[in-house]
Amino acid sequence: MTATHHDLHHHGDTEVGPGLVDLAVNVRTGTPPRWLRDRLAASLDDVAAYPDPRRAVAALAERHGRPGDEVVPTAGGAEAFVLLARALRPRHAVVVHPQFTEPEAALRAAGHEVDRVLLDGDFVLDPDAVPDDADLVVVGNPTNPTSVRHPADVLARLARPGRTLVVDEAFIDTAPGEPDSLAGRRDLPGLVVLRSLTKTWGLAGLRVGYALAPAGLAAGLRAAAPKWSVSTPALVALEVCSSPAARAEADDAARALAADRDHLVDALRGIDGLDVRGTPAASFVLVRTPGRSDVHRQLRDRGLAVRRGDTFPGLDTEHVRIAVRDRATTDRLVETLTGILP
Repeated sequence: MTATHHDLHHHGDTEVGPGLVDLAVNVRTGTPPRWLRDRLAASLDDVAAYPDPRRAVAALAERHGRPGDEVVPTAGGAEAFVLLARALRPRHAVVVHPQFTEPEAALRAAGHEVDRVLLDGDFVLDPDAVPDDADLVVVGNPTNPTSVRHPADVLARLARPGRTLVVDEAFIDTAPGEPDSLAGRRDLPGLVVLRSLTKTWGLAGLRVGYALAPAGLAAGLRAAAPKWSVSTPALVALEVCSSPAARAEADDAARALAADRDHLVDALRGIDGLDVRGTPAASFVLVRTPGRSDVHRQLRDRGLAVRRGDTFPGLDTEHVRIAVRDRATTDRLVETLTGILP
């Protein structure tokens, strides 16, 4: 476990800019779909009134087979991490890295000390690597930036009485049927599952997500939140994106994504001087270019924005994260990488 300095607040949106092809942000292209835009636009008729979360909570509860008092809408996944940091008083908080850095940043901002468990190799999670006395454990599934999806039974081994286990499932719907999700598990003590509508539905600017937690902990999260922090349009998005039709559309998008990801991974594996890390299962791929720390800059100079890896604990300047895009964009990227690498 280490606690070396990293820029925990650096994110992919800071990589993009005018004239650059966006391979840094993991939001699905072509979103939000027209039907969702129309529902969000119609919700503006109600913005004179304070937000009422009841319909959204009921829809989410039905979707996941849980009572409504275990559902907490949040202003994106980032707010959920802040609420957890406010509501909990961990004696020994552990974050499994490499992963999204906002959970650790939120905990540190709230005055908590944080230990890190660093995964290496293929980023396979070993529950025994997490200290027994950890009473708060945070892990992503699939994990950003590695794109590795941990088996549900492995994650379940991390749950125990007296421990809060937080599983960030922001990318779980990038695979059809959401395999290895723990969202419906009510038998695991202290389990908190976090979800976001940002990636699949293209709602980064709306800030919309939710937490699923035991009723007592869910009440603590609501108490820690500012009043009315989730807007009326965001609540409408939670409701309508929970419908069977929306979930079927998300599955269709996930199948198309898998085909595009396979094309990307196959092409990257054909490039000398580049290693695909782990087993990609989400909407992005982590690669390493041994001995080359300039690939991020070289791609940017050629009009391609990828996500630098050195701000993630456990990674360095030889790593970059690449978003899955259409095949034409992938082919341009591969041709450019082939010219950069020996």
